[in-house]
Parts: sequence; C-alpha cells; structure tokens
Amino acid sequence: MDFSLTPEQQALRDSVTTLARREFAGRAFTRDSFAWDSLKTLADNGFTGLTIPEADGGQGASLLEAVLVMQAVTKVCPHSGDAVQASNFGAIRQIANFGTPRVKQEVLAKLLRGEGLVSAGMSEPEAGSALTDMRTTARYDGDSVVLNGQKCWNSHGPEITHSVVWCRFGPKTRDIGAVVVPVDAPGFSRGRPERYMSGEAHCTLNFDECRVPRDYVLADSGAVKKMLSIFGVERLGNASRALALAETAFERAVEHVKQRKQFGRPLMEFQGLQWKFADMRIKLDSAKMLIYRAVAGAEGETPDPVEAAIAKAHTNEVAFAVANDALQAFGASGYSTDLPMEYFVRRIRGWMIAGGSVEILRNTIAQDVFGERFSQRRPVAEVR
Repeated sequence: MDFSLTPEQQALRDSVTTLARREFAGRAFTRDSFAWDSLKTLADNGFTGLTIPEADGGQGASLLEAVLVMQAVTKVCPHSGDAVQASNFGAIRQIANFGTPRVKQEVLAKLLRGEGLVSAGMSEPEAGSALTDMRTTARYDGDSVVLNGQKCWNSHGPEITHSVVWCRFGPKTRDIGAVVVPVDAPGFSRGRPERYMSGEAHCTLNFDECRVPRDYVLADSGAVKKMLSIFGVERLGNASRALALAETAFERAVEHVKQRKQFGRPLMEFQGLQWKFADMRIKLDSAKMLIYRAVAGAEGETPDPVEAAIAKAHTNEVAFAVANDALQAFGASGYSTDLPMEYFVRRIRGWMIAGGSVEILRNTIAQDVFGERFSQRRPVAEVR
C-alpha cells in the first residue's frame, strides 16, 4: 500500500498552500465572523464543490484532493478552512446528492459561486445525539411544505443563507426528512447570536408556519438512512481540519523548543521534551493514516461509515492532545492570547462534539466490532 502522494497531488497541495498564504494569511486568527472573502476566492479558483460532479456545477475531483485542499488552507488560516468545509464537506453535499433540479439551480449553484452559505439544521433543545427525538415538523400544503419547530447549535447561524432542516413528516423514525430552507422564507427567524468558546457564532433557527417550495424537499421519508450515508464525508472534513491545526501547533512548538533556552541549553535537549515530541509525532502520523485509509476506501466518494468514525474519533482526540502539549511547550507565552496556541486548543476541542461526538462514534465502532446494533434507549417498561 502506497501512502505517498502522486506528483499531481503534491502540486495541488503546493498550489493551494501558495494561494492560502497569499490570500488568507494576512487575516488568519483575527476574524470574528465567517470568511466570506475567502469563500469567494476559493470559488473563483475552483476549490468549491470539489467532489461534486461537473454536471451539477462541481469540480469532479476525488475525496483525497478535497482533503488535501482542506488541510493546506486550514494550516494557514482556520477561518478560511471553515469556508472549505462549508463549500465541500458539509450540508452542501446533502443538497448535491439529493436536491431536485430546481434546488440545484437555485441553491447549489449559488453556494458553488461563493455567494451563499448553508448549514445543517439538526440539533434541537431536546434532540442532540438522540437525533430521532427531534420535534420539528413538516407538512405538505399544495405546492409548498410548511415547517414548525426550532433548531440550535447552528454553526455560522447568524450568517447562513440556507439551512438543510431535518424534520418530521410523520410520527415514526422512517418519517424523518430534510428540507432546504432559505433564510428569507416566510415564517423563518433567528434567535440572538451567541458564541462558542472557539469564538464562532451560532444561533437558534425558528420555524413558525415557515413555508418553502415543495421542490425544496430533499427527502420526506427515510432520511436518517439515506442522508447519513454521506455524513462520513463531513466527518473526514472535520478530522482533516483538526489534524491540520494540530500539525500547525506541533510545527510551531518544534521551532520554539529549538530556539528557547533554559538552564543554559535549548529546550529540545531535555529528554522529557524529546519523548513528548516523539509521542506527538506518533499521534499525528497515526491520525493521518486513518484519515487516508478512510479516503482510500471510499466508493463513489462515500467513505465506509465505520472507517470514517474511527478516523474522526481518533483524530479529534489526538489532535486535541497534541495542541495541548504544544501549548505547554511554550509555557506562559502559549497560554497568552498574543499567540494562537491557545486558539488551537479551543478550536480543536469543539470538533470532538460537532459532526458526531466521539462517544457516539464509539457506539458506531462497537456495533461493527460485535456485528450487532445496540439501542441506547431505556426499555419502555423502565420509563416512568
């Protein structure tokens, strides 16, 4: 098995790195809102919709190429990495895979031009990891579909132009569907903007007899099975970003301990730090191999869900550990907001929750280990 990149893949990575350093580096770590300018630059240079077929306006590239673009951009500017995620790995894939011709013309094309931003409206106040507990409803009314309910924890919620809203068309799990909702739809509103510890903005999305065209329905039944099949792509985007930031933190720490002297010699000469950095390297390499394995095994650009779960869970955890150790190597200066070391730790921490928490991913992995599905619900007889 060859884990090296082809000359073409190396050239892609190098060209994206050059673009990112020229266009994105100047505002890296300084933004407090979504990087719309970076999104437009990515679109103008053909880096949106990388794995989406050319017939739908995408680039028709491989999943590995999309991962390489993600890592190259994120290492330079994490906020611009958000734009890569939104335009390649996130809810845009749900629209590309299941959208009607009208949705692809009116919504997908706008997203690919860098003129729109879509999120996935899934979590609710009482339905996080327990996705099937969602209460947001949808019903058909002539040529429209009408939604009622609320979504929370929507990344970039204050700035999105569309949301893929998961909702119930009926009382059963099989009745769960998904609808594309533009923010100018009647009956749609947003709650007040709030912030994660990473600094990213989010807000609630409210639907009060919210009416959108019937053609904007992506699925009105079986969405959990149908749509979750492409969630592995989003999870690999998540893992790739976490790995890229951890690698950046590691590289900065390596240079620091080469230069920083204590007790009359460079920090790198102390065996305690040597071993710590060796362990960090092992963690980063293992995470990269798991991501590449999941990408290499993807059929039709859809990775095996278990391999994607393993890659994301492992990468999330080791990336956080590496970023934390890298901060420690800087001492007090690493804890200061004058350097981005503390930002790396804060940012990576959120990806252990987003896109499937590391605990939920372990459920997926365990089910594959034992070849049996385990319900997390308390038996009905025990519910009071």
